[in-house]
Amino acid sequence: MKETIATDKGSSNAMLEKNGLTRRDFLATSASVAVGMTMGITPAEAAEATDKPASVAVPGSGKRPKTMLVKNATVMVTMDGTRREIKDGGLYIEDGIIKQVGPTSSLPSTAEEVLDLKGHILLPGLVNTHHHLYQHLTRVVPAAQDGNVWNWLKVLYPMWARMTPGDVNLAIQVGLSELALSGCTTAFDHQYVFPNGCTIDDAIHTAANVGMRFHASRGSMSLGQSKGGLPPDSCVEEEPAILKDCQRVIEKFHDSKPGAMTRVVLAPCSPFSVTDDLMIESAKMARQYHVSLHTHLAESLDEERFTLSKYKLRPVALMEKFGWVGNDVWFAHSVHVNDSEIALYAKTGCGVAHCPCSNMRLASGMAPVKKYRNAGVKVGLGVDGSSSNDGSHMLGEARQAMLLARTLLSQTPGGPPAEKSEWLSARDALEMATIGGAAVLGRNDIGSLEVGKCADFFAVDLNKVGFAGGSMIDPVASIVFCAPATVDYTVVNGRYVVKEGHMTTLDLPKVIADCNRAAANVVNG
Repeated sequence: MKETIATDKGSSNAMLEKNGLTRRDFLATSASVAVGMTMGITPAEAAEATDKPASVAVPGSGKRPKTMLVKNATVMVTMDGTRREIKDGGLYIEDGIIKQVGPTSSLPSTAEEVLDLKGHILLPGLVNTHHHLYQHLTRVVPAAQDGNVWNWLKVLYPMWARMTPGDVNLAIQVGLSELALSGCTTAFDHQYVFPNGCTIDDAIHTAANVGMRFHASRGSMSLGQSKGGLPPDSCVEEEPAILKDCQRVIEKFHDSKPGAMTRVVLAPCSPFSVTDDLMIESAKMARQYHVSLHTHLAESLDEERFTLSKYKLRPVALMEKFGWVGNDVWFAHSVHVNDSEIALYAKTGCGVAHCPCSNMRLASGMAPVKKYRNAGVKVGLGVDGSSSNDGSHMLGEARQAMLLARTLLSQTPGGPPAEKSEWLSARDALEMATIGGAAVLGRNDIGSLEVGKCADFFAVDLNKVGFAGGSMIDPVASIVFCAPATVDYTVVNGRYVVKEGHMTTLDLPKVIADCNRAAANVVNG
């Protein structure tokens, strides 16, 4: 069986309207029926079940094939323990789980779904460890184009206060599509502004419909300007309400099982936008429910000056005081850190989401990624918000991570080192984008192509003009060194999200048009 999508949208929409249904209504009803058939329940019961994406059996693009054979890849990058790269490689998948990995000749000859990747490179799905999907509504705002992170925030906070649930839903669809089209299969979203009835539930439902593996943060801001914080009071919430909703979201959506499509993270925004009590109480709740913790940390020198002035502590020491260190914690950015703080991260198991494009865009600085890796700190990649990047291309982020680490080498006394091990390689960058990101999110079921892991992967045609002259020399390095490509296939949990270069789970041109209109309203008021 091959999964397809309708190409004659005009005629299909007309037929639906004639029967009193919108395209969205039809897709939602179809999903409920499909879930019901699969689970042996009524469509009404299935519709209720789809309100909880963590337990939905069939999210995204419909029924998953029972078996799938992926074959004939020019090279398959496994990111397994020995970092094997297998020529003429492939996978055999059952029920969304990888059952066999190896040369095509060693795999079964057929399956319910067969994907022939002749001329393609096959890689594990990329893992995005830091993002703000709602920020697709405020890309390239003129007043925020040139300035550091605090100036940028002051411009955008009032605009974010105008967002509606419908606006955010569109932004999330656009963001997840952009990620999927760049090979991303797992996304973490740090949403910390909830105006006008917005809730994290909307993001979770949308991600389930798109078919992406999703780590959703119930972020928060509680320290408004009237109390000495950076954000305007219109963007903050009361702390009892924050903590109550954090508990609700965890209990409703968090799935701790291997292969989970939805997990919940507690993520107060930053040291300059929440109180001490909220940081401490969030950590207590996270450990009670065994969920992860995340925040921005040491992103800018403004932040460092703030914590030194208020607490007489550097940002990392402040986190240690709050109990925010451990294997269940990861920080976005961590640009301004010293060697002893790196050692603390390594000792306690803290992870880092490295966001090179955002750090350059806002002149935040260059994170010591090579030092982190040499010290054994978990490092993943994050595209960060689409107002500070202003893109969501994970392959582009991997390329930028490699290039920025090399730029940092220019500061070495005497010039860049001759020793190649001191340079961040293309394969190092891919490692951070895959198995590194999985480790940061606390997952051992994704990030590599190995038996028993989730069938999350992507493939790129090597016969694109951007790879010409290089892909036959070193196809793996070409994926990072050459211009970032749109992928041809992205598969999550054994289902297509991108097929032949197109999203399979939503009407992307319509979503883009709707998002453009919503963004104009949010920015212009």
